[in-house]
Amino acid sequence: MAGCHTWLWRYRNYIIIVLAPLLLLPLPLIIPTPQAKCGYAIILMALYWCTECIPLAVTALLPVILFPMMGVMESGEVCIQYLKDSNMLFIGGLLVAIAVEHWNLHRRIALQVLLIVGVKPSLLMIGFMSTTAFLSMWISNTASTAMMLPIANAVLQQLCDTEANAEQRDYDLTAAKDGQENQAFEMSDTTEVYDKKIYLNDSSINIGVSPEAELRRLMREQKYTKLMKGMSLSVCYAASIGGTATLTGTTPNVIMKGQIDELFPNNGGIINFASWFGFAFPNMVLMLALSWLWLQFMFLGFNFKESFGCGAQKHSDKEGYKVIQDEHRKLGRMSFAEGCVLVIFILLVLLWFTREPGFIPGWATVLFNKDKTYVTDGTVAILMSGLFFCIPSNLPGFFRMSRDGAPTKAPTPLLTWDVVHEKMPWNILLLLGGGFALAHGSEKSGLSLWLGESLIPLQSIPPFAISILLCLLVAMFTECSSNTATTTLFLPILASMATAIEVHPLYVMFPCTIAASLAFMLPVATPPNAIAFSYGNLKVMDMAKAGFILNFLGVITINIAINTWGVAMFQLNTFPSWANVTETP
Repeated sequence: MAGCHTWLWRYRNYIIIVLAPLLLLPLPLIIPTPQAKCGYAIILMALYWCTECIPLAVTALLPVILFPMMGVMESGEVCIQYLKDSNMLFIGGLLVAIAVEHWNLHRRIALQVLLIVGVKPSLLMIGFMSTTAFLSMWISNTASTAMMLPIANAVLQQLCDTEANAEQRDYDLTAAKDGQENQAFEMSDTTEVYDKKIYLNDSSINIGVSPEAELRRLMREQKYTKLMKGMSLSVCYAASIGGTATLTGTTPNVIMKGQIDELFPNNGGIINFASWFGFAFPNMVLMLALSWLWLQFMFLGFNFKESFGCGAQKHSDKEGYKVIQDEHRKLGRMSFAEGCVLVIFILLVLLWFTREPGFIPGWATVLFNKDKTYVTDGTVAILMSGLFFCIPSNLPGFFRMSRDGAPTKAPTPLLTWDVVHEKMPWNILLLLGGGFALAHGSEKSGLSLWLGESLIPLQSIPPFAISILLCLLVAMFTECSSNTATTTLFLPILASMATAIEVHPLYVMFPCTIAASLAFMLPVATPPNAIAFSYGNLKVMDMAKAGFILNFLGVITINIAINTWGVAMFQLNTFPSWANVTETP
């Protein structure tokens, strides 16, 4: 029997691949409608995505097979969904991230911030969290976590070693002082010499491994083990939180923009880089502050004098600070390539913000978009990221000769396609396309309309309660599933529900998209969690305890944001005319 269970477990993926479509097959056979056929494809993809029996990107290609063969959509109409404007925005953002990582600009920024905040425990945690969150706004959450954790580990190890050395020096000085006093006592009273020497010798022998010294060592190790756990969790959580602040920060954000544009084509570009940042950045800062407070309470306590370092600077702090200084010194002066990447990065962000700021006409409106939306955030992203392939990584040396007298070779550009090919997560682009194909298939088949009509009874529930419940559901679901797959599955359903109960679609779609990034409880939930788990001597229960509270704090924060400045920014208290979609295939 045990052998059968072992066999089933080992071959579970193949069993799911074969059995899932067969068990679901009665749905389109008994109800041969386009809605049922589309529902079959969505349920099958949901099962494959949740179990990961085949790679996520391969599952995302199933609409190319299922929709044409089941008569839902023509093949050409399905395939065109896999490379839309949102994909171009994502590609451009990834190219910028690859350039920043390739030239180590992110490491220079991180170390510079840490030099500013210092190495006191609480300030160090603030420094690591704020730096990681900022970096993950622009580069991948995984890359920012993988870069920051070794730095945190090195700094804390140095602080621990320096504190141990300081304790040893104090002990040696105390022992030497006690030895001198004991010699004076021995000379003054010879009658008690023998007994006293035995006592002193015993104590001196025991002091080497004395209970006090051993206790101090254990307390020090316990302190720094706990501090390393807190620092590891703070970095991985900050990476997930920071990714929510920008439109290109994490994949679910781009998916939401694509779904909004796909399902509500007349929305007038309500979601762009500037509008997303205006809503999500304050929310990110609030979530980051609450996360720091919770981790401070769990791992450092509220001894502010010790945590913030009020008073004189200890020797261990200076040694820890020196570690950061040494790492920063190793980078040397900023190179020409780093400077170029930094300039392009700043220009890209400025162009994104000013393209359509909302309160005044943007440069794109004035120059290009008078009649139609010709220029989008994707256009800007591809334009600026294309410069990486055109600008040399060194200043061109005109008429320079190499050491052997031959003309110098032309420098390589800031990015080469080999570097991009190696680092570009192509699977994510297929995942995005699969989500857009599902959304379009739901609309064309009438499944979205049917879902919307089925959810009309939800009108009796207050919108804020619906938003909170849905955020909790998504936050729980994303602990066990990819956040990309979660948003891809949930957003079309949420859009149908919002249309049916006449609630602004962004009122439920925005909070649930951000909630999909709140995967804080399990090491397998996100790559940053897994990296932190391997670095910080963490137990699953450590992460679960810290993440459980943070999930609730995140959901509360998101719903406060959507009901305050979110309402003011997007007029969420009214049902927009562009969301009143009654088109049927």
